[in-house]
Amino acid sequence: MVFLSDLATEIVIPSCAVVGIVFSLVQWVLVSRVKLSSDLNSSGSGPPTNNKNGYNDYLIEEEEGINDHDVVVKCAEIQSAISEGATSFLFTEYQYVGVFMIAFAILIFLFLGSVESFSTKSRPCTYNLHDMCKPALATAVFSTVSFLLGAITSVLSGFLGMKIATYANARTTLEARKGVGKAFITAFRSGAVMGFLLAANGLLVLYIAINLFKLYYGDDWEGLFEAITGYGLGGSSMALFGRVGGGIYTKAADVGADLVGKVERNIPEDDPRNPAVIADNVGDNVGDIAGMGSDLFGSYAESSCAALVVASISSFGINHEFTPMCYPLLVSSMGILVCLITTLFATNFFEIKAVKEIEPALKKQLIISTILMTVGVALVSWIVLPPSFTIFNFGAQKVVKNWQLFLCVSVGLWAGLIIGFVTEYYTSNAYSPVQDVADSCRTGAATNVIFGLALGYKSVIIPIFAIAISIFVSFSFAAMYGVAMAALGMLSTIATGLAIDAYGPISDNAGGIAEMAGMSHKIRERTDALDAAGNTTAAIGKGFAIGSAALVSLALFGAFVSRAGISVVNVLSPKVFIGLIVGAMLPYWFSAMTMKSVGSAALKMVEEVRRQFNTIPGLMEGTAKPDYATCVKISTDASIKEMIPPGALVMLTPLIVGTLFGVETLSGVLAGSLVSGVQIAISASNTGGAWDNAKKYIEAGASEHARTLGPKGSDPHKAAVIGDTIGDPLKDTSGPSLNILIKLMAVESLVFAPFFATHGGLLFKIF
Repeated sequence: MVFLSDLATEIVIPSCAVVGIVFSLVQWVLVSRVKLSSDLNSSGSGPPTNNKNGYNDYLIEEEEGINDHDVVVKCAEIQSAISEGATSFLFTEYQYVGVFMIAFAILIFLFLGSVESFSTKSRPCTYNLHDMCKPALATAVFSTVSFLLGAITSVLSGFLGMKIATYANARTTLEARKGVGKAFITAFRSGAVMGFLLAANGLLVLYIAINLFKLYYGDDWEGLFEAITGYGLGGSSMALFGRVGGGIYTKAADVGADLVGKVERNIPEDDPRNPAVIADNVGDNVGDIAGMGSDLFGSYAESSCAALVVASISSFGINHEFTPMCYPLLVSSMGILVCLITTLFATNFFEIKAVKEIEPALKKQLIISTILMTVGVALVSWIVLPPSFTIFNFGAQKVVKNWQLFLCVSVGLWAGLIIGFVTEYYTSNAYSPVQDVADSCRTGAATNVIFGLALGYKSVIIPIFAIAISIFVSFSFAAMYGVAMAALGMLSTIATGLAIDAYGPISDNAGGIAEMAGMSHKIRERTDALDAAGNTTAAIGKGFAIGSAALVSLALFGAFVSRAGISVVNVLSPKVFIGLIVGAMLPYWFSAMTMKSVGSAALKMVEEVRRQFNTIPGLMEGTAKPDYATCVKISTDASIKEMIPPGALVMLTPLIVGTLFGVETLSGVLAGSLVSGVQIAISASNTGGAWDNAKKYIEAGASEHARTLGPKGSDPHKAAVIGDTIGDPLKDTSGPSLNILIKLMAVESLVFAPFFATHGGLLFKIF
């Protein structure tokens, strides 16, 4: 028995999305109360007032004895430069991506329309031949529309995330003067704005699209949800360019700034004398914020679409049961409410008073959201699903109980937490793996690199077992629908995950601004502590993204195999095996392209930074200003140019393989890329994260062991900087982009499956 009526479902889903949007705007207003202008009392002179959160509040609070007016003005200037650089890069990137978006939309229409020669006549349904479905031309039109909707939502998610991050970084710096707790709340609230906006917008746009498409499709739910899969394709294709372009941008600047500044010139990180420092801070926003936002939105859209496609050909779709059909959307709606309550634990219920409380506070967010979400999923499963129903399972209908579907979502949810904590163990400098990597720096950069690579490979073991168990449990209970729901379970707390993830780059930028504004060592220590915790949580976010990508791409793979009419994928068939071995190679090819792109862009950056140090008189002494704009331009130009080949590789592979070699070979390619891509993505992300935190461990000198390796500028520290520089493109470009590769190829294959099934395999037809 279903307790929730269809009308209630129609109200609950958009209401939860609106609540998420309103909550994010409230957080934005609270962040904006930290004033970044110094004009509240004209020149800053005059008697202090009790203006809450205002400029005069700082005059009383300021403990460093430096001229407050100058510091605020300097912070505002630096933030403005970072914001302008990030906005200008994203607009340039979106112009190129916009051209691609329109071209690919036309391609979708032409390929899918040609399945039935652009006929406008109704056709027998794919899975239920007794019923008549809407023409293939309708699928072509509506798939194109949903692709554009997904692409625009993805771009918007990334852009809004970047805007709030650049809005909040200097405010976090200013709050750090009052204490680490105030700075933490500002950074976390800013991250929450992005998390909730993205989760709520993704849900709302998808829900509206389904209802609008229903006006045309009526009872043809098979056609309706097949067309909706374009939404996931649009989201992920934009995420690919955002991740790769942003990753190349941020790492070109970071590597250039580190190699010349820290290693050659022996000046601190984020020193205003370094010409690449603004480009480096801009990169944190366009790569880690805009790119990550688009990436997780893509995962969310695809897992929802995969679940809806399978449900539409199961008893929910066949019997037109709207509320159970919307189960994936109702799980996401519950996720928004759970994350809202969880966020209050970090910002309202508890206060951080010391540096050592930062990381536990962020970890508690993950634990609390997972526990509350388990209860929430149980509630949703009980009131939304009938006690027993059938799920499509490769040509047959499998009987499933509602408690089994609850377990599918829960296993994904808890597997995500396990992956997160394993990632933390291998990338946080509080534990022995990273401390061992730091210790290996005693004997130089070579041993540091060897230890770091070993750590990355070892860190793959437990996450893979967690993913494997999730797949086994969810598939046993509810076939491919269960796998899709496990992926959605992992992503159900996406608002909290993104808040924690965005918190990292915001704190990183806050530290950079503190250094550039000439704030005291005490302030910099606080922002460094915020950043170190953010580094670990960013690695946890990448772990979530990769784990969910594995489940999502498997669910999409299952939907593709069903839609393409393949009953069995025989690994020993030569058609499948050649696909398998080529698919397993693709992540290596893709990684090679992105790593080389970072290397060549960084080379230009290093040359420019050296040129400025050598030719601008007084730059090292601090009496002359560097030319930041040239470095920003180098990063922008390089990333735009270099993101196209890797993007083309991912987008064209399914089209070429499906058209020339057919659906069986393509199924091999998808399986191969999934299996090898997940391993490389986890090891690359964790290796890079470990090297970064090993360097920070030496720099912080918080323990006796760390002090024997330091201080900054010592030989072990220089070896650690080299390891960190190698790890940068691994953890911020190649690793995170690989999860998009495996998802994107799977969803693209699903969208084009009708064309491949009808016209694919041209080479095998000829021979």
